[in-house]
Amino acid sequence: RLALNRRNNHVIFQNPDDRDLFAKMGLLSRCQVSLIPGSGVDLNLIRPATLPKGPPLVLMPCRMLKDKGVAEFVGAARLLHAKGVRATFRLLGDPDPGNPTTVTQTQLDAWVDEGIVQWHPNSRNINAELARAHIIALPSYREGFPKTLVDASAAGRAAVTSDVPGCRHAIIPGETGLLFKARDAADMAAVLETLLADPAQIARMGLAARKLAESRYDIEKIVAAHLDIYQRSLATSDTDRM
Repeated sequence: RLALNRRNNHVIFQNPDDRDLFAKMGLLSRCQVSLIPGSGVDLNLIRPATLPKGPPLVLMPCRMLKDKGVAEFVGAARLLHAKGVRATFRLLGDPDPGNPTTVTQTQLDAWVDEGIVQWHPNSRNINAELARAHIIALPSYREGFPKTLVDASAAGRAAVTSDVPGCRHAIIPGETGLLFKARDAADMAAVLETLLADPAQIARMGLAARKLAESRYDIEKIVAAHLDIYQRSLATSDTDRM
């Protein structure tokens, strides 16, 4: 309350749920507030590609952390495999030994040995990784504004994600992706099954996702929004000193 709630302060939120929570707690009554959707993406570096031919690939690119929903992703893949759904499920990213919620390499290896999912380590070429996928998944428990879904939009890929703060705001439900219940592998599997059965919808959502990235997530627009806030804040400070 002391750090944020001052007349000359300007607080930037990445999703409205966090903003509303802080307001409800009485932390924003004096400061100025802005909402900027995430950290943006370079639309020249991540570009849409034609959907690959063959069985669909569902990709989850993130740090291998429990609260990113890695176990739920594996659980959904297991359920869909058991039903005979033809799709590949791939985890992309490294464990984080310094994080108490990390998924261990031993656990990742066990899932791979089970034949349910693939695991690839972190890649520097995320554009190529996204281009190989048909659907991007992020069953996270909570986010500020997930870069995974911003990048997915730039790549023109449909997304499925948890109905939680941050995640729900990074897609347009029904247009660029679909939502499922958080921490619920069965609901995630049901949503994925519906989408996997409709290749035309996957393609439509991908096209809409790229348009969303161009309108909201362009790094140039995000940077300009931040700079505008800094310039206005500096101007206010100069006025106060006069």
